[in-house]
Amino acid sequence: MTSDQNKRADPIDPFNRSRRRALRRAAAVPVAALGAAAAQSALAQGSAAADNLPPAVPTWTKQPGGPFVTPPYGLPSPFEKHVVRVLPSAPNPFPTGSRSPLQNLHGTLTPNGLFFERHHAGVPSIDPAQHRLMIHGRVKRPLLLTMDELMRFPSVSRIYFLECSGNGSSQWAGPAGRTAQEIHGLVSCAEWTGVLLSTLLDEVGLEPDARWLLAEGADAAAMTRSVPIEKALDDAMIVYAQNGEMLRSEQGYPVRLFLPGYEGNMSIKWLRRIKIGTAPFQTREETSKYTDTLPDGSSRRFTFAMDAKSVILSPSGGQTMKGRGFREISGIAWSGHGKIRRVDVSTDGGRNWRTAELQEPVRSMALTRFRLPWNWDGSPAILQSRAMDETGYVQPTRDRLIAARGLNSLYHYHAIQSWRVTANGEVSNVHV
Repeated sequence: MTSDQNKRADPIDPFNRSRRRALRRAAAVPVAALGAAAAQSALAQGSAAADNLPPAVPTWTKQPGGPFVTPPYGLPSPFEKHVVRVLPSAPNPFPTGSRSPLQNLHGTLTPNGLFFERHHAGVPSIDPAQHRLMIHGRVKRPLLLTMDELMRFPSVSRIYFLECSGNGSSQWAGPAGRTAQEIHGLVSCAEWTGVLLSTLLDEVGLEPDARWLLAEGADAAAMTRSVPIEKALDDAMIVYAQNGEMLRSEQGYPVRLFLPGYEGNMSIKWLRRIKIGTAPFQTREETSKYTDTLPDGSSRRFTFAMDAKSVILSPSGGQTMKGRGFREISGIAWSGHGKIRRVDVSTDGGRNWRTAELQEPVRSMALTRFRLPWNWDGSPAILQSRAMDETGYVQPTRDRLIAARGLNSLYHYHAIQSWRVTANGEVSNVHV
């Protein structure tokens, strides 16, 4: 009987029934016994003494808390000080970027202070009062906009992921990196607020032969990329706010281009100029860089959209599961081609698959959280997830991706991630 047939034969999730039985048994345990067990667990995890555990009144309840607001800009709890962006461990192909702690995050939105970074010449300090956005080239009415003038246009707020095309690049050569953050941390998701680029292009009036635009940043690298006019007129945004506040400096303050679903390098930060042209501008970042070299030496060019991808975050590399029993497998999936339609999860290295639950709402070109209950019996396991997007594209195995793309590429690695779970609960990165 296949895994799908097993699933159909048991339409009631056994996790829910078993969990309810376990909870009823726990409720029947005397309070004193619960206190002793909890105390042992707390001490084993290096947490509070038994005097702070129910039914005792904990220390922090016996005295007033700290000031209402300090500092003026809120900070996370000091007990979460380990949840930070970090540079990836060796090998380190991107020393100018920091990675989001995916395994420590919940839901689908990334806090601004944990959003990944990627820079090519450092972070410029730009006075918004002196910054201008120029739109020129094959247009009828060129514009030179101040930030105040830009923010007078009708605004939109939309939730999208952003991913560096080099995310996961270390995996082309082998199972390098330990945690989800080190391997896949060049992806994050936020609510972006700004003006649709199509609104500004209506204002300037495109010439009939307008086919491409050149976006240029104000950083020392003067980052430039060519963008098809179809994308510019579709969902491209000129963004000035992220997750409800103005952009952080490292995210392009005071204004950036945002191209939903496209590789992050194209969403030019510190945007200063848009030039409309009749053909691609053949910049450095789309000729010698950000192309995918194939086995025969040729290159895939203009591979803008990010393919369907997923990764299990709990449990994941660097974590240790404490004790057998029921737990939730959870992770994220995304695609630059639209919505995630389905995520399957395997606990035996891809021999059998179960369909995970997708957390609503499932948005187009945004991170989607998936969840699946799992009863770990203490045996070694290989955890995998594979995503399917609304176009029908299925996230490939590593072997299939290499067969199609070879090993000469640095970009667009999106193969199925495997985590090995040992009998003692340790989780590590592995290729199968």
